[in-house]
Amino acid sequence: MSKIYYSRRKFVKTSATAAIGAGMLSGLSYPMGVSAQNPLNEKPIRLGFIGIGGRGSYHLNAALGIEGVEVPAICEVIPKRLQQAKKWIEESGRPTPKLYDKGVTDFKRLCENEKLDAVICCTSWEWHTPVCLAAMKNDKHCVSEVPIILTIDQAWEIVETYESTGKWATIGLEGFGQLALLNMIQKGILGDIVHAETGYIHDLRLVKFDPEREPWRLQHSIDRNGNLYPDHPMSKMLPALDINHGDRIDYLVSMSSFGGMLNDYAAIYYKNKNHPLTKKKIALGNYNASLIRTVNGKMITLNHDTSTPHPRENYRIQGTKGVFIGDSTYKNIYIEGVSPVEHAWESADPYLKEYEHPIVKNYNPAPRKGGEIVGHGGGGTQTPMNWNRLVAALRENKMPDWDVYDSVTSSVISPITETSVANKGKAIDFPDFTKGKWKTRPQITLV
Repeated sequence: MSKIYYSRRKFVKTSATAAIGAGMLSGLSYPMGVSAQNPLNEKPIRLGFIGIGGRGSYHLNAALGIEGVEVPAICEVIPKRLQQAKKWIEESGRPTPKLYDKGVTDFKRLCENEKLDAVICCTSWEWHTPVCLAAMKNDKHCVSEVPIILTIDQAWEIVETYESTGKWATIGLEGFGQLALLNMIQKGILGDIVHAETGYIHDLRLVKFDPEREPWRLQHSIDRNGNLYPDHPMSKMLPALDINHGDRIDYLVSMSSFGGMLNDYAAIYYKNKNHPLTKKKIALGNYNASLIRTVNGKMITLNHDTSTPHPRENYRIQGTKGVFIGDSTYKNIYIEGVSPVEHAWESADPYLKEYEHPIVKNYNPAPRKGGEIVGHGGGGTQTPMNWNRLVAALRENKMPDWDVYDSVTSSVISPITETSVANKGKAIDFPDFTKGKWKTRPQITLV
């Protein structure tokens, strides 16, 4: 059930008409009998949004650009954010949503009372699993921001609730990174994959301290030591290495460096060398490195650093025929017997163009007439492809690109690294959430 089967015809139709939905934000009119929200009379998709901060604003703004998406209910603890979201929904031509604002657990009332196809969860991390479970147990699917879980027990509870209710919870909007590279890997251009290395290398010192951003992240750094954010890098690694789809993670080892950078930054941020946070014991090391080995002998080096000054991370994947390395500014490749100079890098751009993934090649919606998407991750003028794919999957009652098993596998790396770090880098066995089905589950194939 992990193979993505919803039809290309439906997806292309949805993609081609995305801009019509985007036009709602600028007051376009439609023929009588055809609504501004659903000009092609597609099956309406009813979504509830829980958490409308930076990422929640982005996702809501993206969803409002898709025809046929309805937003009858929103939940948020900060009144200013709730009212802004309400205004966006009304300005899109949709009915005023019901507001849930009775505290941090009011999402339970939303899940109990509203008739929805899915809930979109963009809260702080500790509420992701509770929101998912509340949705699933009330006959709703849930799409969560990452990480979807914080503990192994939560991961098993998500899996078991899905298997008992048939309602899924996934990181269904995460995507799979550079799809041209994934296409190359799946076509065997690099040979059999031996090793992949990347990580979440992102200077988040200001984000952790600034009350207008995500200051709740700081408490995780104070309390926990390990790889606290594996999902973004694993979105590239998991499909490239066929994890849960012919292979699975066997065990991992993890260790962290000394800490203290966040104490130093507290003195800078508060302009006070004696501020309590300059002396606060912080569990998280400045750098964490984890080694992951699969049952079939592949390796992953997964890094995490949100406390030191640096540019963003790069990505390296080694196969038996060649190797790819790159980041947002450069992409290089070497393929034995193909690259023009032996043991020398060449630009990967021609390869990425040649192996552009068909779903990317076929996706070309017109610019949003409502302007750029706002929120954390915004700025684009097209409806994000991941959002169109999610809505298409919901319309056809299919699992989104990320299924339940892959979602919890990605996020559960975090608590397992914490256990390894606490035990001086001891190897920790990895749970098999598929219960043996990884041996026969088909490769992730986007169509």
